[in-house]
Amino acid sequence: MSRKSPQLSKSTTQSGRHGLPPSAKLTQPKLTPYVGFFAVGYILASALFMIIQTKFPLNAQMVTVLSIIMGAYIAVQKFIKHQQRALDSSEINRLMFGGVAVVWLLTVVYFLGIWFFLFDAVSREVLLDMSMQQPLPLLSALIMILVLSLVSARISIWALNRLLDPNRKAS
Repeated sequence: MSRKSPQLSKSTTQSGRHGLPPSAKLTQPKLTPYVGFFAVGYILASALFMIIQTKFPLNAQMVTVLSIIMGAYIAVQKFIKHQQRALDSSEINRLMFGGVAVVWLLTVVYFLGIWFFLFDAVSREVLLDMSMQQPLPLLSALIMILVLSLVSARISIWALNRLLDPNRKAS
């Protein structure tokens, strides 16, 4: 006499996270425009803080975190407005890495502009000599600001996603 083993796998008729059918999870929205919204928010906040810094001295790390929070707010708010749902965890990760990558590309462009248009040959020589003699403080500062960017982007996207989630507001 053979016994039938119980079905342990989930049924494909169950609804997925956020009440969506499993087939809807296969077609995830493209996050490229939302990474762009993240970058626009970051640029606007950075420009605003540059204007504020002409009158009041502000901590550079605080300005970075607040600019990233503003970029995350704009990106998450636009996503929820367009998609009528909150981001899932893989979308949060993709938006975080994409947003931080764009922020760092913009920072590289900014520093290259300063390097070529603001510094003269003597200033460039002095900066190169200083960075060659003691590269560790520069590298540690770059790693610290990268970690700060990633952590603040992750926390702000997650928190804003939960705060602006239309399903949480309705219940």
